[in-house]
Amino acid sequence: MGSSTSKPSSQSSQHVFTSETPVRFSQELVDSLQASNETNSTREKTLELHIQTRVTSELERIQARETQTLKDLEDKISSAEDSTTSTSNTQALTSDQSKGSGGRDSTAKAAGDKLRDLGRESVQRDIDELRKKLEGRKKVEELDKGVEKAKDEVVACLRINDRRPLDCWQEVEAFRREVGRLEKSFVDRVVR
Repeated sequence: MGSSTSKPSSQSSQHVFTSETPVRFSQELVDSLQASNETNSTREKTLELHIQTRVTSELERIQARETQTLKDLEDKISSAEDSTTSTSNTQALTSDQSKGSGGRDSTAKAAGDKLRDLGRESVQRDIDELRKKLEGRKKVEELDKGVEKAKDEVVACLRINDRRPLDCWQEVEAFRREVGRLEKSFVDRVVR
């Protein structure tokens, strides 16, 4: 069984294909193929480099497009802020002129106050949303005094008998009774 190999030995590196119809290649083609020092691995590397350059150029194109989109959006936002600021500045300027006070200092203060108020409003909204989320969450109830006492007794017993935890069976049973009582009262509240 082990005397012959399972794979045929390939002593020749040439493959000979026979076809029913004669195939003729020009001598120039045969010579150029034989003279070519390009192998499968070099063709594969060339293809890989070509793919990498195409992917890199595509990524750069996408990044440039996204950068331009971001810049356009920033310009729109800043123009929207400028228009709201200019309308508030115009209102502040007309009110300042009607009062007879200096224009530029008060206009800058009014614009700063408006932006500060917008910031306060958004922070206040965020705080209100967080409060609603916290109120919506389930609240943890305080443990019953009996359960707390039984738990402390189990912990104390286990600390004293750290090498022999089975000596704490009475404390564990008391804890189980208290937890069972607490579970029963919870189920009674939920069912009613």
